Amino acid sequence: MTPHHIQDLTDNVIPPCQAACPLHQDVRDYLLAIATGDFDRALAIIKETNPLPSICGTICAHHCEDECRRNDVDRPPSIRALKRFAVENSAVKAPPSGAAPGSKGKVAVIGGGPSGLTAAYDLARQGCAVTVYDREPSMGGAVRHYIPLYRLPDGVIDQDIEEIAAQGVEFKTGFELGGNLSLDDLEKEGYKAILIALGLPVSRGLDIPGAEGEGIYYALDFLKNVKRHDFRFEGNPTVIVVGGGNVAMDVARSAVRCGAGAVKVVCLESSDEMPAFPWEIEEAKEENVEFNNCWGPRAVIRENGKITGLEMIQCCCVFDKEGRFNPTYNEECKNFITGDVIIFAIGQGGDPKPLQGQVDLDERGRLVFDRKTMSTSRPGVFACGEMVTGPGTAVQSMKSGRVAAQAILAYLEGKDFNSEALEEPAALEKLDPAVAEKVTRVTRNPLPMIPPAERVKHFQQAEHGFDAATAINEARRCLTCIAGAERIDELCANCLTCVRVCPYDVPVINEEGTVSIRSEQCQACGLCLSICPAYAIKFRAPLVEEAAAAIEPAVKGLMQRSGSGPAVLLITCGYGPFALPEIKGFATDNMALVRYPCVAKIDTVHLLKALEAGIDGIIVAGCKEEEQSACPHKDAAGWIQKRIAHVNSLLEELGLGAGRVAYLELAFSEAGDFGRIMEEAAEQFKESPSPLR
Repeated sequence: MTPHHIQDLTDNVIPPCQAACPLHQDVRDYLLAIATGDFDRALAIIKETNPLPSICGTICAHHCEDECRRNDVDRPPSIRALKRFAVENSAVKAPPSGAAPGSKGKVAVIGGGPSGLTAAYDLARQGCAVTVYDREPSMGGAVRHYIPLYRLPDGVIDQDIEEIAAQGVEFKTGFELGGNLSLDDLEKEGYKAILIALGLPVSRGLDIPGAEGEGIYYALDFLKNVKRHDFRFEGNPTVIVVGGGNVAMDVARSAVRCGAGAVKVVCLESSDEMPAFPWEIEEAKEENVEFNNCWGPRAVIRENGKITGLEMIQCCCVFDKEGRFNPTYNEECKNFITGDVIIFAIGQGGDPKPLQGQVDLDERGRLVFDRKTMSTSRPGVFACGEMVTGPGTAVQSMKSGRVAAQAILAYLEGKDFNSEALEEPAALEKLDPAVAEKVTRVTRNPLPMIPPAERVKHFQQAEHGFDAATAINEARRCLTCIAGAERIDELCANCLTCVRVCPYDVPVINEEGTVSIRSEQCQACGLCLSICPAYAIKFRAPLVEEAAAAIEPAVKGLMQRSGSGPAVLLITCGYGPFALPEIKGFATDNMALVRYPCVAKIDTVHLLKALEAGIDGIIVAGCKEEEQSACPHKDAAGWIQKRIAHVNSLLEELGLGAGRVAYLELAFSEAGDFGRIMEEAAEQFKESPSPLR
């Protein structure tokens, strides 16, 4: 069962997770692919819009989870971890674009971070001959040099770089704009467009007494020295980290691993206001990082030139009424914490030096930049990434690179471009509270991690990936928004059957007395699908039709190869244990397998057609009770057993023999014995071969 992309409610309304993703990744479809065991399909969907899937699967800020409709029920699926699972469990490569290499002209990208790499990838796939220049010995930019190894190993980055190179992108390292590289040189070499993607490489400090000299470090330099040059502290100093953002958390947690005797974070914000991601703060606390919230640095205190601590003043409010950063302090309330080393992690800025004499800068040394055209003051020279957007997440920088690539393509084709005119899809509305209340609560699967006491001893990756069973169950928690039932108006007889059976009260009766199925609220359980007497309901996802269509060829092949034993068709759920690789492709001389998106969606007609072809029996296999707790469908086992009983009674009345359709259930723990279990179940059909054979 291979999930295709699901038609959305309208051409411009998509699930909130997809709308929230800066790249508009088709989250719903790749989670559906994982949930049904098609890991290759999942990665193929991811790679349609994401050139850095390995990086994103490891450190993405997962904006998609913030807007997921599952938040209206319990907690969202672990989407970022599921992306990582797909990357680690599939070898699918991005297909060739089909564009003639170099047909659109030569483009230079200066800066090999997420924004520059994304732009390079997109441009190459559109037929540009792209070369990426970077001053460092390896591509990756900020994610390569500043994100600690315990979060992002180099090998993960290398995977994505290699795939981008496979698209024809050339990489040149050791080239620095304003040094051994200039825009004039690039133009002379025949580049028709140039993209500057330099990022924010300069850490900011504070102009307070004692903030210069021995014992003072700056975040980015510190992180780079730790990651690239194996920096370690001597003498187990107490380290004070000033700042409350994600970089500050990376600094604090790296300091723990670098031999600090103690690490103390000082920040203006309260614990609820800290800009760092909650999980980063929590993991830092697990590693015994101390937090001093609502304090601002007043002075670095020294004795004989050496740091002894930090004098602080209480911060009353970080932002003013307009939401601008404008901290106010209580001059009467001061404090002091001891420490030997201070690391400033209060923000990053751009470096104007490489740009001087290349393009226009404003009075503050910032790049003069037109956001609509993504262009600089110099014709044919564009910019993207944090140097123009300000600090953000890697995936937000990737979006900036994608927009810049579109601007460059328009420029090369002589077309106008306006980034503000790019159409952004609308997100589906929130889940109806009444529907959300009826959705089965399923606990989110935690990501396995090395225990804190162990992980602080080294820089090995702290997170482990999901195993297959956990990933399948976690992906199944997705509500598959806009994938469920819709009414076929010309067939509907308004019999109200769907209104009666829907456990979520999704079908409603309009003022006109006709039935309306609220597709945007449907939970895709499928109970209405096969019980509708007029077959006036279909799913937006084609999975049921595909499963039903697979029965005939499966039976035909089975009858052709059937040996001495009974010919048995296995119809199973497509989720849970049935999504595992050891079951998905199961077949023997006497048995063929067809998977459904939940056995609740099997129609009696599907069963009868298979028996009509002459097979000896059908085994319908669903999930055992312990696995059903992760299933959103209400009483799937009860519904299919009623249909099986109905089919068996019909067969008995027709003289074709009773009990030709059997039902059993399987747990994850039994997946390895699937073949034996099915063979034993098929024994019941030995004594009564089908009279239609």
